[in-house]
Amino acid sequence: MSDQVILALTSCPDEISARRIAHILVNEGRVACVNRISGVASTYLWEGELRDESEILLIMKTTAAGLPALQSRLNAIHPYELPEFVAIPLVGGNAAYLAWVRSGVQV
Repeated sequence: MSDQVILALTSCPDEISARRIAHILVNEGRVACVNRISGVASTYLWEGELRDESEILLIMKTTAAGLPALQSRLNAIHPYELPEFVAIPLVGGNAAYLAWVRSGVQV
């Protein structure tokens, strides 16, 4: 269903890039809202090296129809070489809020 609301997640290295990405995506109508969560600790292997980094998690609200454009735009503006991008379909929620999200995403 193309109007299904989706939560898309990415992480950013700092507040400046997280805020910049959030502003761009909301202003362009790729997402209706972005939550920025500071203090996320990420542990991962990158290029054979164990990393332990502090990051900002972005929770982006979009629709299934808007997901491809969101991913493409995020890849273009994200500072990471390989940005995290995962999408979680919502199966329910406040109907009025979900309608607001749908109305804020321009496909």
